[in-house]
Amino acid sequence: MGDRALQSRQGREDTMRIRSGLRLTPRWLPALLLASVCASANAEVGVTNDTILIGRTTGVTGSVAGSIKENTEAIDAYLAWINKQGGVNGRKVVLETIDDAFDPKKAGENARKLINDDRVFALFMPRGTPHTEAVLAIAEPAGVPVIAPSTGAEIFHTPVRPLVFNVRAKYQDEVIAAVRHFSTVAAQRIAFVGPTDSFGKDALKGFERGMAKEQLTPVLVATFDRAKGDSTSTVPDMLKADPQGVIVAASGTAAVTFIKAMRAQGSHAQFVSLSNNSSAAFVKDLGGDARGILMTQVSLAADSPRTALGREFARVAKPAGATSSYAAMEAYCAVKVLVEGLRRAGRDLTRKRFVEALDGMRKYDLGDMEIDYSPNHHTGSTFVEMTIIGANGNFLR
Repeated sequence: MGDRALQSRQGREDTMRIRSGLRLTPRWLPALLLASVCASANAEVGVTNDTILIGRTTGVTGSVAGSIKENTEAIDAYLAWINKQGGVNGRKVVLETIDDAFDPKKAGENARKLINDDRVFALFMPRGTPHTEAVLAIAEPAGVPVIAPSTGAEIFHTPVRPLVFNVRAKYQDEVIAAVRHFSTVAAQRIAFVGPTDSFGKDALKGFERGMAKEQLTPVLVATFDRAKGDSTSTVPDMLKADPQGVIVAASGTAAVTFIKAMRAQGSHAQFVSLSNNSSAAFVKDLGGDARGILMTQVSLAADSPRTALGREFARVAKPAGATSSYAAMEAYCAVKVLVEGLRRAGRDLTRKRFVEALDGMRKYDLGDMEIDYSPNHHTGSTFVEMTIIGANGNFLR
């Protein structure tokens, strides 16, 4: 080989070494590239050697922003605690949250971005019934698990949706418990108010079931358009019906404005709000009208030292600045289930293994509160209890 040809060959080899950043001879490169391609092909979406990327769309702004803030404080505190200990099977759990302003259309758009563009491993805790419907319309065809939707709608429980793992109890169970309470205290004149969307319709079914079981007839069923947010449009008819008790199946500001308008008009009805409003922000927004309002709950109390879960919340979440509220505790339970499912799926993490791990999570003790899954049962918890807002704004059990 001549000097010029030898120099040309050596130049090509040197250039290849510079581009690769490695001291390799050219004949090794095809094998290296093949190995890299195979490794990428075998890696699960959203999973790297060091991280697991989870996506969340929720109402960071909008009518439920207050309770979402409390949710997020608890989630962030628990994940920080887990990651500080080395994460899950050697990987840190990273949560990417996008604001949907509590708009179902935006929730669906966010889900599409998280799945297609950001390439998340799973979706976590979307808020709202129509919002979760929009999320699932994207997630289920893509094979993406959705963990702990913050809604108790029956459609996410029956029939079982293989990729949806609920943590909290159903809205219908909450409404039935509220009707049963009214019947127990001999309140006969019971009314219902809720939006015309899928959330309101689901809660109304629970109301109808509960009233039939107690052999009661409602004095009024009032509905409003969630999109318009005009829950006060139902007030004149409600005042005319003069109920002893009203089950308020509305979210955030819609529930607040309805209750305040009723009180301003002199109503002495006993109001029951569902757990979707169980936050310190909701109590604050009600102000002087909060006292005496009943609320159904789907988790243990965050500030109770009597339960293992309450003590853990005080040890893990409170020092990180999380609000001690039922909204925070619902999220704390949800993120514990997410992390436990990832842990049980093992280091060789795939969506298939993750779903199988959750399906096998039988009678998992969160800390005096049980989660139970099987391939034919994705409800998680059936826990429901009644509380009342006290004079100082705390929840009394």
